[in-house]
Amino acid sequence: MNEFDLIQRLTRALPTNPSVVVGAGDDCAVLDAGVADRLLLFKTDAVVEGVHFAPGTAPEKIGHKALGRCLSDIAAMAGTPSAALVTIGLPGKFDPESVEALYAGLNALARRHQVAIVGGETTTNPGGIFISVALLGWVPRGKGVLRSGAEAGDAIFVTGELGGSLAGKHLDFEPRLAEARWLAEQFSLHAMLDVSDGLAGDLRHILRASRVGAELLATSIPISRQARVAAKAGSAAKPPLLAALTDGEDFELLFTVASRDAVPLLDAWKQQFPGLALTCIGKIKTGEGITIRDNQGVRPLTAHGYEHFS
Repeated sequence: MNEFDLIQRLTRALPTNPSVVVGAGDDCAVLDAGVADRLLLFKTDAVVEGVHFAPGTAPEKIGHKALGRCLSDIAAMAGTPSAALVTIGLPGKFDPESVEALYAGLNALARRHQVAIVGGETTTNPGGIFISVALLGWVPRGKGVLRSGAEAGDAIFVTGELGGSLAGKHLDFEPRLAEARWLAEQFSLHAMLDVSDGLAGDLRHILRASRVGAELLATSIPISRQARVAAKAGSAAKPPLLAALTDGEDFELLFTVASRDAVPLLDAWKQQFPGLALTCIGKIKTGEGITIRDNQGVRPLTAHGYEHFS
């Protein structure tokens, strides 16, 4: 059983109440807290030694990643983060200075985005370090973006570059919070998420939620320099395009808009965010699944992104 089969099995009978606007199945839960102009976002995520970071990783980077993953999910909903709780599990013999350094990395990112760290829990974990962050945020009513709104004919966009994140990006990425809020304010986004499990996997989340398919243009997918260099050096098991499709932990925004908005969006983006690439990589179509177009024609995309338990 893979990660997503397990999630589906566990979430099919979850209890709910009238405050739940969106429950399990999107980047964040959306709750109505009774505030006139805003909805509450709620997210939790964890990083585990040996899975999300290697033993010996600089503790500041571990802390940055632990909070950054949650911030990236708030960005995927076009929200603004507010306050977080942090649970940390440590082995029996730990270095207090390293734990303080981990919190220093987490706190620095929190301050940049005006997030309050309001408590949490410490516990022991013989298997190594793990950190779980629970994060609250807000999104204006009517401005939140879900996975489920993509429509046939939409243009598919992605920010930044993809692939090769293990070269360092997965530890020091910047959540695209400002970019996401600007997009939601300036344009009618139909669907959005952050690329954490790989383009091939995360795009399928949008397609399943929206009950549509997609066609990608291979030559348009923005492949990172790190993925290309690794392939040339022979140190990567994947060709660059496959790395961009499946590596994951890019933490870029993947979203769809009506095709009529594609050119105005690109023009406005260049003025607003000249240092960050934005690329149209394909289109939403009727049906299901993903096809990819290259110089050999159009074929089904069989590659998937990262899955726990696979």
